[in-house]
Amino acid sequence: MMSMTAAESKGVPVLLGIPFDANSSFMRGTAEAPALIRQGFRSDSSNMCTEAGTDLDRQPFLDAGDLKLTEQNAFGEIEKAVGELLAQDRRVISLGGDHSITYPILKAFHKKYNAISLIHFDAHPDLYDEFQGNRFSHACPFARIMEEGLAKQLIQIGIRTMNRHQKKQAERFGVQVIEMETLPSFERLKRAGAVYISFDLDVLDPAFAPGVSHREPGGMTVREAMRHLHQITGNIVGADLVEYNPKRDVSDLTSAVCGKILKELLGKMLGC
Repeated sequence: MMSMTAAESKGVPVLLGIPFDANSSFMRGTAEAPALIRQGFRSDSSNMCTEAGTDLDRQPFLDAGDLKLTEQNAFGEIEKAVGELLAQDRRVISLGGDHSITYPILKAFHKKYNAISLIHFDAHPDLYDEFQGNRFSHACPFARIMEEGLAKQLIQIGIRTMNRHQKKQAERFGVQVIEMETLPSFERLKRAGAVYISFDLDVLDPAFAPGVSHREPGGMTVREAMRHLHQITGNIVGADLVEYNPKRDVSDLTSAVCGKILKELLGKMLGC
């Protein structure tokens, strides 16, 4: 990470840890992830080069550390913190945390980018109107995002758990669902304008990323995910990496995978 003046930092990516898992429905633990994602990202077992050959040691990006959240007003605090970074013309990569954080993040992004394309990697569509009595569950963020018009379009990739209710929700919101069995699907990732990427680790098969609360067999390999990530076009203005649960990890394997995905997200944002 390079040091730079405030003027030089405009437009560069910034990492923001969001240690929040109060809306997890099955087990908590994802609040512990930001530090472990950074550990995988900076591990001496690899280097800081992306697959496009970009050396992140020589590219400008910042780290804003982790938010200190109160459970009672976490969404408001997340929206405010992300909004402040966007007001400085920075592009934010949020390190979660459970998937419910994407909703307040997109509320902040919508104030700056009112026509954003949202590309969502996940095993689950997270489109429930409510789940276990909670409308802000990590199973619901994309219902909240779409009903409030925070994204002009939602493309979901890797889905393999669609039930009847979520299919109706997808139809209601005009979601483009790319189910796991239809992959590869590169052309539908070609976008113009502002793009936000939300990457849930359980899009990957648990053989490659066991450190998730909701293991869903039959998912992407890391290579398949990278190929689809690399095909995304448009101006990538933000991203989040969510649902890594260190309590479920095996030999820090998922931490290493998170580090790899983070490197490639940074490379995409830097246009490299």
